[in-house]
Amino acid sequence: MKKKKIIRATTVPGSLDSFCEGLLKQLSEEYEVIGLSSPGEKLEIVGKREGVKTIAIPMERHISPIMDLKALFLLIKVFRREKPDMVHSMTPKAGLLCMMAAWWTKVPVRVHTFTGLVFPTSTGMKRRILMLTDKITCACATHVIPEGEGVKNDLLNNGITKKPLRVLGYGNVRGVDMNHYSRRPEVMERIASLNISNINDGSEVKDVFIFLFVGRIVRDKGINELVEAFRMLHESYSQTRLILVGRFEDSLDPILDSTRKEIELNPGIQAVGQKFGDDLLAYYAASDCFVMPSYREGFPNTVLEAGAMGLPSIVTNINGSREIIVEGENGIIVPPQNIYALYSSMKEMVENPVKRLALASASRARVAERYEQGFVRKCLYDFYREVL
Repeated sequence: MKKKKIIRATTVPGSLDSFCEGLLKQLSEEYEVIGLSSPGEKLEIVGKREGVKTIAIPMERHISPIMDLKALFLLIKVFRREKPDMVHSMTPKAGLLCMMAAWWTKVPVRVHTFTGLVFPTSTGMKRRILMLTDKITCACATHVIPEGEGVKNDLLNNGITKKPLRVLGYGNVRGVDMNHYSRRPEVMERIASLNISNINDGSEVKDVFIFLFVGRIVRDKGINELVEAFRMLHESYSQTRLILVGRFEDSLDPILDSTRKEIELNPGIQAVGQKFGDDLLAYYAASDCFVMPSYREGFPNTVLEAGAMGLPSIVTNINGSREIIVEGENGIIVPPQNIYALYSSMKEMVENPVKRLALASASRARVAERYEQGFVRKCLYDFYREVL
């Protein structure tokens, strides 16, 4: 019996690599699977690692009418040639273009997963354009999957679609490999190489208290507020550290110049760039508290990863984060873009070790119960079998 064909698509290959690691290989046991994204080395890596065919279609992340029309034309050609039974897209631009092309070529099952929405934090003409593109994506799709309940509510409450919306499991699209995200000996051995020094104030040596952020170093992630809150905290608690793991994106969503200067000059802040594998996990394992003060998310994987590593989190009251973190159980929830609330919560984590340890003790269990990778993938496989 011929296998049904599925095309999984994202705008950039890094997203395909991140969201679908190991997934495409498992799916290929039951289906013919193709990975589709913009060209790049990571797309080739995905194809070799997962053992699946890949197709490169240049797509721009931002609005680019001429390039978008070219990409749409190429996608229509690809779908006519491949004749897939399903096209499943993620990320905004791939969703818009792939769902339009799949609708045009009459692909039977057209699925888009919303991992996050941009329009709720936008204003004016940009907001209207973003809402329109999301409406077109939903209109062309046969099935719309919000990554979490918050995304689902935003789609419904803002009139983006009237189609039935279904969150798979408890939400999240990737799940957490609990064996990988653990304090394994290989991870713990790497902590000493991180060069996070203790404080010697002349009278005694104090252990540092480490706050950790993992993600893009951009405005929308709340970096301006995080750095200012830490600056206030560090004035009274010199033993505190803020570790920023991630890349700066100055051309897309830059932080303030004053924030960049504070990061460079404050001795308590270390921007260490992107980290992967056990190098990244060593930073989780070395830290005392995770902080994610983002303005918007779909379902932040880094909050899940931090929880799996046994860290309490301070997050903002936004989609995804408030579904993972329960106030007073495994973390603290603060209003977005509120420097003082963020500062107060960070101060409480430093001053109240009993509460912090209680929050930490519940963190890994909650992630294991709801977001373990095997469970998340089973929810997806069941959905595929149902709609195909």
